[in-house]
Amino acid sequence: MTRERITVPGRPEPYALTPARAAVLVVDMQNDFASPGGGIDVGGGDPSVVGAIVEPIAEVLAKARHAGIPVLHLQHGYRPDLADLGPEGSKNRLVHAAVGQPVPAPDGTEGRVLVHDTWNTRIVDRLTPVEGDHVLRKNRFSGFHDTALDATLRRLGVDDLIVTGCTTSVCVESTVRDAMFRDYRSLVLTDCVAEPQGRRHHDSTVALVENSFGWTARSEDLLGALTGR
Repeated sequence: MTRERITVPGRPEPYALTPARAAVLVVDMQNDFASPGGGIDVGGGDPSVVGAIVEPIAEVLAKARHAGIPVLHLQHGYRPDLADLGPEGSKNRLVHAAVGQPVPAPDGTEGRVLVHDTWNTRIVDRLTPVEGDHVLRKNRFSGFHDTALDATLRRLGVDDLIVTGCTTSVCVESTVRDAMFRDYRSLVLTDCVAEPQGRRHHDSTVALVENSFGWTARSEDLLGALTGR
């Protein structure tokens, strides 16, 4: 893998990427958010909004692995006893009121919303981690909160984060903010992140990233840069 920088057309300016010091971060691409029968679906939302970014992410992962760029998956969920959800009255517990709710999973098992080791928190089949990928569990919006993400990135020698996943204005934005505080350079692929709460939330985060926290680009521009197009 080359240590030379390549240039990705992006905003607010072209992004200089060093593949040998890069990683792809896949935020929470799990059944609860992207699949029929998951938590978003059960709660009356539309999982197809997140489902629509599965294929673009899959293309990025294939090209990244071919280029020797490591892939890290974040997986949001809680222990079966919900002991890590937060104390009564905490905002994390309040906004996750449906966590632990039993639901019949499409694979025939008994699911529970956002509980680890159930169908609900399983990464969607199309993006199933492969040998060499890293999977890190988290129980708050940011992938850096009380996880091994920072230590893993440091060990891998990563400076440049290629960010994909959901949801744009919550877990993606929280993770990118924390990445910036730790001096990582984040490139958010705008067609590989999604926001079920509405387009204005997505667009607001994209603007914030471009203004204060990192860079944005389309996946086709990244793939073109990686292949020399």
